[in-house]
Amino acid sequence: MRKKIVSVLLMGAMTLSLGACSSNTNSPEATTGAAASAADQKEDTTAAAAESAEAGSKHIYVLTAPEDHGWTGSVATFAKEKVEEVNNDGRYSAEVITCDDASYQINQIEDIIAKGEKDIAVVIQPIDDTVQSAIQELVNAGVPYVAFDRIIDGVQDSAVANVKGDNEGIGAGSAAYFVSLGLKPGDKVYVYEGDTSSVTTLRNKGFTEYLTGELSFDGEKIADDAKWTEDQVNSSITYSGAMNWSRSDTKASFETLMGDSSNTSTKWIYAEDDELAMGILEALNGGGIEDSAKAAFLGNKPVITGCGGLDEFYGVLRGESYGDIYGQLGGFMSVTYSPSMIQTAIADMVDYLDGKEVTQDHVIECKNVTADNVSEFKGFN
Repeated sequence: MRKKIVSVLLMGAMTLSLGACSSNTNSPEATTGAAASAADQKEDTTAAAAESAEAGSKHIYVLTAPEDHGWTGSVATFAKEKVEEVNNDGRYSAEVITCDDASYQINQIEDIIAKGEKDIAVVIQPIDDTVQSAIQELVNAGVPYVAFDRIIDGVQDSAVANVKGDNEGIGAGSAAYFVSLGLKPGDKVYVYEGDTSSVTTLRNKGFTEYLTGELSFDGEKIADDAKWTEDQVNSSITYSGAMNWSRSDTKASFETLMGDSSNTSTKWIYAEDDELAMGILEALNGGGIEDSAKAAFLGNKPVITGCGGLDEFYGVLRGESYGDIYGQLGGFMSVTYSPSMIQTAIADMVDYLDGKEVTQDHVIECKNVTADNVSEFKGFN
């Protein structure tokens, strides 16, 4: 979801292993690597990393989007934390290479391969699907790799692991939360969509399939007497169209929505990202909606869900902001989809290099975060 912008950072610091699930991937003895870092790599590796490299142990390149802001930028931040732990552990060395765009990321991969160094591995958050050919070059060169977040169909079977959040689970989690608060078959639901990608498709699918009883959340399916029919799904759920993961776009859209008095009775709002949900709160807190429309909407005790783990959203749940509006809501919840999952991707590679088996299709389950359990979760900025 969302990428690009300025600045290329090459940093050395790495990550300790978080235990990975076991399953169906080859052991490292079956794959050897060849490669090195980018030509303009900075001398930022720690002493532990240097000692590890001198000892001839494996080096892990972690390629992410730039460390700027939001979900994507936070991936690099979490990657650097774990990379530092890997370096301090001393068995392997590692570094983070951030890439502005797909073209630069492809160049970095090609440079790594061209160096011809032995005993390397790659963890990559592909900028977009055009990186597929470069990843295939890694495979051809015998370099083991773990893919994170954006899983490219054409090369996914060659990965050590494909680590990703559960996009269908995000939809199912929101639907389950609505049902727990009284959503009935045929009730009016408004969905704020992220974009036109497969991420949005999967989040929509998870939401509707939970309601129809095809999908479970947290190990449970919807009760038989609460199931929706396909006709109810088709007639009662309205989709916003692409908000481009934008808070400001969602704010403007919600202001327009509330401009029609027939929409003020909408009680159930599923926003497919925390930024989108925060756009709704900003609209309710601003002057773009008539006071009478706000009163009608809030008087219905609306329920709003998001997803991602934005700390600003968690701050609302902790009572730090938007207290007046939050107090008038019937519910406010975020489903987890944290950028910290990159640490699991790096941990999977460490486990693989240790000779352990790791799950190739590594889907990280979702959790619903409310005021009751928000203290158990770490947000991102």
